[in-house]
Amino acid sequence: MRGLSVRPRQLPPKLFYDAEGSRLFDQITETPEYYPTRTERAILHHSAGDVVQQAGNNLTLVELGAGSASKTQVLIHALLRRQLRADFYPVDVSSSALQGALATLNGHFPRLRVAPIVADYTHRLPELRQLPGRKLVLFLGSTIGNFEPEEAEEFLRNVRDSLEKGDALLIGCDLIKDAGVLDAAYNDAQGVTARFNKNMLVRINRELGGSFDVDAFEHVAFWNKEKSRIEMHLESQYEQTVWIEDLARGFHFDQGERIHTENSYKFNDRLMRRLLRRGGFRLEKRWTDPKGWFCEALARV
Repeated sequence: MRGLSVRPRQLPPKLFYDAEGSRLFDQITETPEYYPTRTERAILHHSAGDVVQQAGNNLTLVELGAGSASKTQVLIHALLRRQLRADFYPVDVSSSALQGALATLNGHFPRLRVAPIVADYTHRLPELRQLPGRKLVLFLGSTIGNFEPEEAEEFLRNVRDSLEKGDALLIGCDLIKDAGVLDAAYNDAQGVTARFNKNMLVRINRELGGSFDVDAFEHVAFWNKEKSRIEMHLESQYEQTVWIEDLARGFHFDQGERIHTENSYKFNDRLMRRLLRRGGFRLEKRWTDPKGWFCEALARV
């Protein structure tokens, strides 16, 4: 109600992720234009041994927003080459995703103890303080870029307050690059990102009795250099009124009026250091790909 009533209109990106939205996002990560997932995976394959060595001895792994923990397996392999046994605590709001990760990891890593934590990782997690050993917290996939700057700082402070001196955070950050590369990544030729964006309207129709004509809204994504972010919008193709049953009201859209659905902030070294510092961390080391498109940053409490 609030998001559709304000000007400019906006809806939170968490509305993307029903089962279909999650499936579409997985498809996005495989499109030729979408570089972040494969670039981050390549960095981890190349640098996992160095990452766990830099993080320290007797490590306990924690992953925020773990999902299926597919990329994490590279780090687990590297960790189990350095220590006889390890504990892994994947944190996610989706218990089904965690159960899937548990089944996969238990089958692949007999020396790994997996203890899922079902929780909203954007809030404080005081239980992390009770975990054994020095903790390495993983926050992969450039998810930090989906927070507004002040929200990102608050999120990192919450993580910091859940940790002890000497613990570390490994965070994935998408870097500022050529605008053409960025625009293409969010406007793939197959139109998968457009379907992902519009799925928010499909979900409102199904779950809240909405009457959105999905074809009457166009996916719009572009690089905002001034704010260092990709913006995603849904633009009304003509003047129309959309009724939403569960909100018991209609929302009038002018032709060309947009709903702002997501931001994806991109970083350089200065922006990354400032964010980590304000969140209570100190940047210790970073790893990047040959093109300098993405980086993994190890920050210390």
